[in-house]
Amino acid sequence: MKTVITYGTFDMFHVGHLRLFKRMRELGERVIVAVSTDEFNALKGKQAVIPYEERYEIIAALKCVDLIIPETCWEQKVIDIREYDVDVFVMGSDWSGKFDFLLPYCRVVYLPRTLDISTSSLKESIRSPRVAFNV
Repeated sequence: MKTVITYGTFDMFHVGHLRLFKRMRELGERVIVAVSTDEFNALKGKQAVIPYEERYEIIAALKCVDLIIPETCWEQKVIDIREYDVDVFVMGSDWSGKFDFLLPYCRVVYLPRTLDISTSSLKESIRSPRVAFNV
């Protein structure tokens, strides 16, 4: 059985996240998603809108995801790849080359991001809404 893993915060769940997980399923039979904890996000200088427990629950409800694990530090990736017998590590193409150090352990694939959608763009649209009124 081919196992595929990815890591991320997955805040403000959107169709780009869903498409990532579906594409991962095409690469293997077992999909693992490591969700960044609130504590780890704080270390990265990030704060999620949705708390870890709720982000976990949302992803756990998806039929294309088989296992969710907490991401608690940068260094855990090699440990996880070994522990879960991972064949393919997946990240968005905006991370291209950043995880090539994992190549001795598994295949590394950078998938194109879904155009016109990101958590950052969602947060920005909430901060600066462009409301159009028909008068």
